[in-house]
Amino acid sequence: MSIREVAVPGPAVAAPSVRRVDVFAHRGASGYRPEHTIESYRLAIELGADIIEPDLVSTRDHVLVARHENEISGTTDVADRPEFADRHATKVVDDREVTGWFTEDFSLAELRTLRARERLPQVRPGNTLYDGLYQVPTFDEIVDLARSESFRTGRMISVAPETKHPSYFASIGLELTGPLVATLQRVGWTHRQAPVAIQSFEVGNLRDLATRVRVPLVQLTSASGAPYDLAASGDRRTYADLLSPSGLREIATYATWLGPEKSQVLPRDAAGAIGAPSTLVPQAHAAGLKVVVYTVRAEPQFLPTNTDVRGELDALIAAGVDGVFADQPDLAVASAERARAELGLLTLGAGRPRDLRVG
Repeated sequence: MSIREVAVPGPAVAAPSVRRVDVFAHRGASGYRPEHTIESYRLAIELGADIIEPDLVSTRDHVLVARHENEISGTTDVADRPEFADRHATKVVDDREVTGWFTEDFSLAELRTLRARERLPQVRPGNTLYDGLYQVPTFDEIVDLARSESFRTGRMISVAPETKHPSYFASIGLELTGPLVATLQRVGWTHRQAPVAIQSFEVGNLRDLATRVRVPLVQLTSASGAPYDLAASGDRRTYADLLSPSGLREIATYATWLGPEKSQVLPRDAAGAIGAPSTLVPQAHAAGLKVVVYTVRAEPQFLPTNTDVRGELDALIAAGVDGVFADQPDLAVASAERARAELGLLTLGAGRPRDLRVG
């Protein structure tokens, strides 16, 4: 999937090594536009992202659409639409009670009448200028955007969908894997080199996907808790167990990538400062996994107390990660190119590598 090669210094006594670092545009360029909109994804591509990331949930008529959650009161204008007042509900999603409006209670046609809003208006007031302008996109539309932009730009744009609450959707008869695989089959993206990587915080749906397509899979992990599907089945393994050496080797039997929270690579102290990296990246590499961390954001409340966003990105790249989820993908691109320039492999401003392959 990668089209950017980044040089990162090894130990002081070793020669520098060259490896690939992918920039995953987290929900598009969500630091600059309301997340999960075509304009957010389009801007991310213009800013140099390698990969655009939609979170996938289902409509009532079993169409996959991009929303952060299936509850959409914070990301659309649904609460202001009196014709949908009767859809307001309280549900239990992954053992958590949630109240609002849910994508699975809307047909795609109904959902298309809504308009996207900035999810974090207090954090990103500039994004509220775009409230009400964009529709909720389908997964098919996002894939088609990546394909057309790949041809237009001459570089491969990949897509990294995250299946949200797969066990929940399966329990209500709207499992996510079938329509996801159907879209990939439509465009011929079922092979190992396809420009797609499917993510999940659960384990079972990734194992199922590994039997149905050959594309890279990403096992996401959290700094606490356990995969919902494991806990629901009585399996006592936690995310910490998955990150043990034996757990990493097991993940490598079905996934290509490990997707930890960034603090699992760069732990923070009690004051919120980062220091030396953990051993997770080399351990994952030893198991045969690539590592993409989430999520780097430029706003102060998301940053370590002892550096800015550039310093955090540089520290993650120096720690050996193979990819970074970023809300401001241009900043991640700049850090990746800066790392290459430091070893004389790139003249800044000289342009990014080109790859005319499209899966």
